[in-house]
Amino acid sequence: MFLKLFSRSKPPSDQELVEQYQQTGDVDCVGELFQRYTEMVYLVCLKYLKQEEESKDATMQIFENLLVSLRKHEVANFKSWLHSTARNHCLMLLRSRRNRLEAPLDESNPAQLETAAWALTITEQEPEQEQMLQVLEAGLVTLGPEQRICLELFFLQQQSYKEIAERTGFELAKVKSHIQNGKRNLMIYMKKNYEQ
Repeated sequence: MFLKLFSRSKPPSDQELVEQYQQTGDVDCVGELFQRYTEMVYLVCLKYLKQEEESKDATMQIFENLLVSLRKHEVANFKSWLHSTARNHCLMLLRSRRNRLEAPLDESNPAQLETAAWALTITEQEPEQEQMLQVLEAGLVTLGPEQRICLELFFLQQQSYKEIAERTGFELAKVKSHIQNGKRNLMIYMKKNYEQ
C-alpha cells in the first residue's frame, strides 16, 4: 500500500510521510522515517547518554514512541521536531538517573551500587547539562500551577492539547494559552539563570 501511494520517481518528503501516517496509520511511513533518521537520533542519544548500548535502546524507544506521538502532534518540520524529541527523551533519562542516585541505596545490592556509581560518573562528565537541568527544574517551580502542569503534560508526557484539557478540566484555549505563556516565562527564567 505504501509504495503504491508514492509510486513516482521522487521519494516522498518527510512531511508527506508524516501526513500519510496520520491519515492512514500505515506504519511503513514511520519505518521510512526511521531509515532516514536512525543515525541522527542515535548520535543525539550518544551525545547525552555517552553509552553505546543505552543510546541504541533509547533510539529504538524514541521511534516506538513516534507511533503514538505523531498521531497527537502537528509536526511542521519533522527533522527539527525529531531532534528535539530525542534530546528531551535523553534529558528525561538523565533526570531519572539522577533521581535514582538521590534515593537511598541498598548497600547489600551490588547491582544497585554499580548502577549508582556509573550514573554518578556520567553526571560528573556533564556538569553543564546538570546545571541546565537544575535551572530548568527551578524555573518550572516558579511558574503558576496551571502553566507548570500544562507544560509538564505537553512536553514531558507528550500529551495533546485535547488530552491535557480532558485531564485538567481546562478549556482547550486555556491549555494553549498556559503552554504558550509558560514557555515564554520559562525561557525568560532560563536566560536569566543559566550560564553557558
